[in-house]
Formats: sequence, C-alpha cells, structure tokens
Amino acid sequence: MPHRVVERRVEAEGIVTVVLEPVSGEPVVWRPGQFAMLTAFGVGEAAISVSGVPGERGLRHTIRDVGAVSHALCSAEVGSVVGVRGAFGTSWGVEELGARDVVVVAGGIGVVPLRGALWSLATRAPGHGVLAVALGARSPDQVIFRDDIDGWREAGAEVELTVDVADAGWTGSVGLVTAALSRLSFDEQDTVALVCGPEVMMRIVARALVDRGVAADRVRLSLERNMQCGIGLCGHCQLGPLVVCRDGPVLLYSRVAALLAERER
Repeated sequence: MPHRVVERRVEAEGIVTVVLEPVSGEPVVWRPGQFAMLTAFGVGEAAISVSGVPGERGLRHTIRDVGAVSHALCSAEVGSVVGVRGAFGTSWGVEELGARDVVVVAGGIGVVPLRGALWSLATRAPGHGVLAVALGARSPDQVIFRDDIDGWREAGAEVELTVDVADAGWTGSVGLVTAALSRLSFDEQDTVALVCGPEVMMRIVARALVDRGVAADRVRLSLERNMQCGIGLCGHCQLGPLVVCRDGPVLLYSRVAALLAERER
C-alpha cells in the first residue's frame, strides 16, 4: 500500500522517525512490538519496527541509516511516497499484563519497538503494578526519545538511563544496561520483562533476570533476524524450528534460550 511521508524527525545522528499515512485506503492496524515491510521504490524493501503509540497520527517508524534501503527511507522527505506491507509478527502483549509489575530493558535502538508498549504501560489505570525501565545507549548523543523518557518518569515509571561512553556534559550513569537493571525495584515473583537490543545484550539481560528470580517464561525478547518476506515463506529468518517473522519477533526466553547461541548467517 502506498503511503505518504507526512512528518520527518531526526532523532539522533543516523536515526530518523518518519510518519506515514495511506495515499488511499484504510490505515494499517498494528500492535506494539510488530513490524512492517517498508519499500523505498527503486531501492528495495526492509523490515522496520513500528515505533508509534496507539492514538498517534499515522504509522510511525524510527529507522537507523545502515544500508541502501534504510538510507533511502531515512532520506525520504515529507510528501514523498513509500510502500508498506503489514503489520506483521507478534506483539508485546501489553493488554495481557494486568496488574503485574513490568520491567523493560532496551539497548540502543532497541527502545524503538518498545515505545508504544512503554506508553501503554505508563498510562495504565492507577493500582496497576510498577513500571521499571532500564535504557542504554552508546553515548549521550545516541539517546533517542528524550521527551518520551521525561513523560514516562512523569507518569510514575522508574527509569534508569545509562551510556557506554560519556561526554563532558553528561551527568548521568555510565556503564552497561545490566548495571542499570540491577538498580531497578520490582517484584521478581510477579514480573513480566520486555527486552530488546543487540542479541548479546538480550542474552545477558535475560540470564540476569532469571538469576534474580523472574521466570524464563515471563521474559519476552524481540529478535531481529534477516526478515525478507514478513510472512514466513522465504526462510531467511529461520532460527531452529522457528521463523522469526511469523513466530516472532517477540518470543519467550524459555522458548529461544538455547537457540540464541546460533549465530545469524
């Protein structure tokens, strides 16, 4: 479905958010954690996570400029047209979490597919469980969604933000996101964890959560493999018995723990 770029925002160097609206027809229906296949006409197609919040204008994607397709999408000006297929895949399932505590851990651009879930959790009715958030970035200039971070804190979330390497103006924490996780307070026996970032980070975070007492079947990871069709037919994103674009990208740690040792080819 052709979609027109109606907003464009530079989040950080090499990271751009585009807001899309259908040229004609119905808008895309999506849930936090899902992705769409975006086409830069004449260049190619790529799987990009939805970064929108339910109720926001249009279909929102936040994209890192890392290849030919993502570069074309990041460079798309307001008024230009791109193609959209989807939305595809599993979601974070925030509507199922009820009154449980929720801990969210994101590394780098891993916060992108979590943005919608975070706002849904931050605005739950009073009396629901705590929301504890650990966010990591390579450097202060790579921290994105700063306004959202302030909003989550104002809504009552406990947010720990850390960077790998500080600059002269940084007054926050420095270190790995696992250290930020260790400073969060939540009930390990009744917590659901949502985790997204580089796979090595997710492996370490998931093990740390389980070691702390969170059940492995209550840790949800968003995997990023080589998704090329989005509907489970081409097999490029196969991970053992799973096809990530169809069975994921959000999967239980208890289901994929052994598979994460398999490197992407």
